[in-house]
Amino acid sequence: MSDCLFCKIIAGEIPSSKVYEDDLVLAFRDIAPQAPTHILVIPKAHISSVSAINGENSAVVAHIFEVIAKVAAQEGLTGGYRVVSNCGDHAGQTVHHLHFHILGGRQLTLEMA
Repeated sequence: MSDCLFCKIIAGEIPSSKVYEDDLVLAFRDIAPQAPTHILVIPKAHISSVSAINGENSAVVAHIFEVIAKVAAQEGLTGGYRVVSNCGDHAGQTVHHLHFHILGGRQLTLEMA
């Protein structure tokens, strides 16, 4: 999608602080981190949200979770980390391109807003 922020990052039109990239996935540091380690992992194919995952694109989501484990280990998140995906406006999704937040590097609270 031409107006999608994450598609522009994938295309190299907007710079990012990449931590991992392969043919299917890109992982980069969040520009407004909510924890000492805050990395976004996104599919290179535009999928709008968790609600748009289906039989045709679910393999890339499985691959994303493999990448999440690899990136968490690479970042030294041995004490644990959180994986979050907001789905829709009411959940706080601000970029409508499927993405998973890796949050770690400190003790995280269980508070849900």
